[in-house]
Amino acid sequence: MEKGAGRIKVEVAYARADQQALLEVQVAAGATVREAIEASGVLARFPEIDLARNKVGVFGKITPLDAHLRAGDRVEIYRPLIGDPKEIRKLRAAEGKKVKRGAGAATEGDAQPGL
Repeated sequence: MEKGAGRIKVEVAYARADQQALLEVQVAAGATVREAIEASGVLARFPEIDLARNKVGVFGKITPLDAHLRAGDRVEIYRPLIGDPKEIRKLRAAEGKKVKRGAGAATEGDAQPGL
């Protein structure tokens, strides 16, 4: 049996705001998402990853940990959201409106004499 026979290459990706990792790993053909993550060493490198809590996916599509991989797949480990995206957008929009309202208003002390 030749070396590497029955093995496939996949990538495991994880990103934080300050650091990203894209790790290539060889796993047995038919390996699961969980097996690829464990073989990549990403769990030791980023101890905050909790596979019971973090969602995972393949090429942007949420995938169960027991799903089987194909050669060339990219396994992605997603961080939990820190807030509801809709609420965050509403807050940002409200802050922007406050800034725009006050941005062009002149006060008495702002007037330049002689103009």
